[in-house]
Amino acid sequence: MDEIFEKRKKLIYEFICDEFYVPMKLKELAILLQVPKEQRNELKKVMDALEAEGKVRVSSKGKYVKGEAKHIVGTFTANARGFGFVTVEGEAEDIFISEDDINGAFHNDQVEVIIKASPSGKRKEGKIVKVLSHGTTTLVGYFEKSKNFGFVIPDNQKFVKDVFIPLERSKGAVTGHKVVVELTKYGGDNKKPEGKVVEIIGHVNDPGTDIMSIVKGYDLPTEFPEKVLNQAERVAKDVSTADMAGRMDLRGWQMVTIDGEDAKDLDDAISITRDGSNYVLGVHIADVTNYVQENSALDREALKRGTSVYLVDRVIPMLPHTLSNGICSLNAGEDRLALSCIMTINEKGSVIDHKIAETVVHIDKRMTYTSVKKILEEKDADEIAKYEELVPMFELMAELSSVLRGKRQQRGSIDFDFPETKMILDAEGRPIEIKPYDRNVATKIIEDFMLLANETVAEDYFWQEIPFVYRTHEAPDEEKIKKLATFIHNFGHSMHISNKEVRPKEIQKLLAKVEGTGEETLISRLALRSMKQARYTPENTGHFGLAASYYCHFTSPIRRYPDLQIHRIIKENLRGRMNDDRRAHYDNILTEVAKKSSERERLAEEAERETIKLKKVEYMEEHLGEEFEGVISSVTKWGIYVELPNTIEGLIHVTNMYDDHYNYIEENYEMVGGHTGKTYKLGETVRVRVIGTDFLQRTIDFELVE
Repeated sequence: MDEIFEKRKKLIYEFICDEFYVPMKLKELAILLQVPKEQRNELKKVMDALEAEGKVRVSSKGKYVKGEAKHIVGTFTANARGFGFVTVEGEAEDIFISEDDINGAFHNDQVEVIIKASPSGKRKEGKIVKVLSHGTTTLVGYFEKSKNFGFVIPDNQKFVKDVFIPLERSKGAVTGHKVVVELTKYGGDNKKPEGKVVEIIGHVNDPGTDIMSIVKGYDLPTEFPEKVLNQAERVAKDVSTADMAGRMDLRGWQMVTIDGEDAKDLDDAISITRDGSNYVLGVHIADVTNYVQENSALDREALKRGTSVYLVDRVIPMLPHTLSNGICSLNAGEDRLALSCIMTINEKGSVIDHKIAETVVHIDKRMTYTSVKKILEEKDADEIAKYEELVPMFELMAELSSVLRGKRQQRGSIDFDFPETKMILDAEGRPIEIKPYDRNVATKIIEDFMLLANETVAEDYFWQEIPFVYRTHEAPDEEKIKKLATFIHNFGHSMHISNKEVRPKEIQKLLAKVEGTGEETLISRLALRSMKQARYTPENTGHFGLAASYYCHFTSPIRRYPDLQIHRIIKENLRGRMNDDRRAHYDNILTEVAKKSSERERLAEEAERETIKLKKVEYMEEHLGEEFEGVISSVTKWGIYVELPNTIEGLIHVTNMYDDHYNYIEENYEMVGGHTGKTYKLGETVRVRVIGTDFLQRTIDFELVE
């Protein structure tokens, strides 16, 4: 079918290029080319494709004339395998660029592209005609010195060429050093890029150099400017009587924080009581905006960082420690300023009343997830005796938590329960244990209460029609959902899709149906892959994954800028200062704040993932030759990925599947042996042996054990 389409395009284009061609409308073209009425739609498709490729254009009179190829501007993303893609703002699909058409462009460059082809149903193919500006000025890599010069092998696989370094610009680096390079020339078709070493991070074998290379590679800030630190010192004063004026005094309420053992920035506390058959739940959040004034040096630095970054061996905080671990942290036994959302919830889990207020709180105990789990799940007598006066409160929390979870489930909230990685490192930063992160009764209590506060605040501000930052999650693409529906059909499952849309409830029902079955991991993964990414927006379009009409991030202002931003809006509103001027001000800045925060969040997630991948490789280095049981987590044309119970993933390369020639069947997510007909499917359990690790690419290689 594609061939016929391409043939027609070629013929019509040649016809339009003919010197005797006179510009015509679609109808005239159809008559001249003797296209029957019922096939005019086909002709229109051909003309649209030619127009998309810039080969023809429609004149102001609606006639087709030979076109100059339209130049499109976008951002180039390179791929380690040589080709790349150009993303154009406002376009859903990116443009494929083959290796021959890159024209010397570098990863992240702003480029000008022309469309070469737009095959029906596939992504457009383009050619880069001009590099407008370079998006990368520095990169991190491994330095190698030869006699008369040096070169750097970039850590980021998207930079496919080594960087040439003249010795006088190498800062004395030796082979084995990890360095930061500033690019001075970007090279061309046959020329290497050139640069100068601006920083030596350390030797590749020194502890900490590996993580620091990632920190520098993602351009994460490691130090706070002097001005910001001084300001943090000045504002971090103990809570005074003047600070408490006009605030609701909740210091007499029983209140705790529940966090991981190693958490130092405690931004949320919980109180809970009974009122007849209702629950009164207080979610009390550190009032960070009291210390971080809009447009101050602290605020500008926080916006620039966007989020705290949690790497395997360190935290790069959004705010200096004086604030994040000090006066802004809800430390037990101290008076603290807070912004509280106090909700009255009925037995069915509906919020029937709520109040958002500026408060002053005094935390009774800093609790850990482990400790609360011991009390509620393990009924540990020692732990129960130790926290005797708080136990009834924890029991009430567990009760409400299960009511809220049930209610969310009813409306279709999707809970992807994939294990996150918990990593234990020794003093040198070497991984000694890797295991799935424990999601227990205590982590779920906090999750449920934070979700409820976030929804309550978002709904309140949506109906007040005040400029705000929401956390939104769009419905999945129709294409991806169709693919998922077709695939699950093979397993005898179906999914109801109405008006080309799928409801969160359908995905949730599907996950419930496959729970405990052999295909659970497989179908959950595919469902997750069909989802879009959540982001921050000033418009409230709802949250698909949570099946929530209103959602925001309100509960972590120490570590996320959007939370800090909405605290500021809420406080101005509570103080009656939200006049037309302030509304206009927020309308003006929030689009940019949301965009920047979403970008910084992505970057932080990538850096976090990279440090985890790195430590997993280091861990498996010690287990070469050992055998493990795992689940096939992904099937691609270059091989099969297998995930072990401790969350480590490795690749069985297709060239290591010696017993047969395997074919990749994309629509079934499986590999099929050409001779034996043996299949390997997503979600299947297999036994593997560790045969190799690659620090540079951060990959682990497995082979199948029959």
